[in-house]
Amino acid sequence: MRAHLLLLAAVALPNLVSAQGSPPQSVANQPYTMEYYYKTQWGRQQEFLQLFLKNHYPLLQKEVESGRILSVKIETPANHMTEESRWDYRVTLTFRNSTVATTSNPDEAAMIKQLWPDQATFTREEQRRFEILLAHWDLPVTNITPVKK
Repeated sequence: MRAHLLLLAAVALPNLVSAQGSPPQSVANQPYTMEYYYKTQWGRQQEFLQLFLKNHYPLLQKEVESGRILSVKIETPANHMTEESRWDYRVTLTFRNSTVATTSNPDEAAMIKQLWPDQATFTREEQRRFEILLAHWDLPVTNITPVKK
């Protein structure tokens, strides 16, 4: 009987997971979108944004110039949320494809040195940006809007 239940679970579980799972990600060589959420300490939102715009946004712009990223959008909510669901900034990146989105950029270190010759200041400011961060999460998103016929 126990073996029967294990066999039933082994057969049913993959179907259950796929039925309840998220839609598949985009096809190879199609744009791939990721949303990055940032929740900061209360009263530190502006400081975080200033550091982000100074020390991370230029790198994202370089990635757009190189073609790895197709677009960058930075948003903040217009209204307040409960503390559990609160986020202060959402950065939506559309990458050239899923491979680019999920692999590190081999040119990133060189780009950082080029953009910020004063590496000590850059490192200190990036450390501060992460000190005031309470939470950060990444969310791959799939556009499932039906195509008009």
